[in-house]
Amino acid sequence: MTFDLIGASLQTSTAFRELFLRIERQLNHARLRREGSGCKFIAVSHIPVKRSPTAGKQLSFQAKLETWAEGMDYCAVPVPASVTQALGTKGPVLVMARVNDSEPFKVSLFPTGGGHYIRVKAKVRKETKTKTGDRVRVRFTVLDRADVTIPTDLMKALRAEGVTDDFKSLPPGKQNFIIRRIDDAAKPETRDKRIQDAVEAAHRRREKRIDQSS
Repeated sequence: MTFDLIGASLQTSTAFRELFLRIERQLNHARLRREGSGCKFIAVSHIPVKRSPTAGKQLSFQAKLETWAEGMDYCAVPVPASVTQALGTKGPVLVMARVNDSEPFKVSLFPTGGGHYIRVKAKVRKETKTKTGDRVRVRFTVLDRADVTIPTDLMKALRAEGVTDDFKSLPPGKQNFIIRRIDDAAKPETRDKRIQDAVEAAHRRREKRIDQSS
């Protein structure tokens, strides 16, 4: 018996057939063992269930700080598979994190190789006196991507240009992405440049809203 026999029985429904094809792709690692005249499954690969992590969920773990990119001041901590499993997703996850006794900082767990890494900026490493190879404790709380906290300097720039409402009309995920880029800036001049980029994005949003209303 093969999946073809199952598929044949589902020809009467396009929806079921499409569902079958998705399942068949996800079970491409399944193994069959013959027993007498029939077959049965002896191992089935896990079918991932995509869902958003629950906002407010708190997790912690310990791992070694790694250099993520050779020749660059870019360090990250690998997130254990058990934590990724507890999150219920292999996609990006916005969190409020602490490394050892650092001040809380907003960051996204970024997906790679079926798991996650969490970037630890130079500011945090300096604050906690940690370096590559050190074992650190990471604690984080999952944030709701719909919640947006606009930094004071960005808010000031938006108000000066009269585009605060236009920026706030951007999708929450887009707002948070722009704000994370600003917060990730290592130099003041880079931060200023990214704030200006955010203001320009708000202006473009305003133009689009005007076009849509005309």
